[in-house]
Amino acid sequence: MLNDTSSPLALLATRRSGKPRDLVAPGPDADQLARILLIAARTPDHGKLAPWRFVIVGADQRAALSRVIVDAYRAERPQASRTEIDALDQFAHQAPTLVVVMASPRPDSHIPLWEQDLSVGAACMNLLHAVHAQGFAGGWLTGWPSYSDAVRDTFGTAPERIAGFLFIGTPSRALDERPRPDMARLVSTWTADPKQDSTF
Repeated sequence: MLNDTSSPLALLATRRSGKPRDLVAPGPDADQLARILLIAARTPDHGKLAPWRFVIVGADQRAALSRVIVDAYRAERPQASRTEIDALDQFAHQAPTLVVVMASPRPDSHIPLWEQDLSVGAACMNLLHAVHAQGFAGGWLTGWPSYSDAVRDTFGTAPERIAGFLFIGTPSRALDERPRPDMARLVSTWTADPKQDSTF
């Protein structure tokens, strides 16, 4: 097993993102992926709207995805260089498993769209934790394809958006530990201003 599962906290503390270009086979099998997505869906969701959905792009569909992305890029940027096109083709072919997470907001709901967006991000994070718990690594990428309406249209329709391309596989090398934020700078304790005290 790749990951420390000695305790839930140990598991959470050891999760790291893998660079999709460094993720190789094996990826999760169908049952493992189904469980990963089931756990991803167990996320805070004010109003029970499920304002997200998951689109699996199979290995046999990566060439087609590359064509969609490259064609959309060339239509927007006719002077695109060979290097740019090759990078987009590589983007579509990374890692053995790919899940595209769609933000599917419900504008008709009384739940603020901001809260719905937060739920989408939480679903992506849950997915990455589930990937780690299954012994794999995941990388969450956005980049140009995530913001292209033409690419989005191959997965859904407005007001949907691509929240990210989540690539899953086995690391081909040890994962790098990234610098972590200074918690002393991020955590504070709130105290009421005495001048604002009032008696009701």
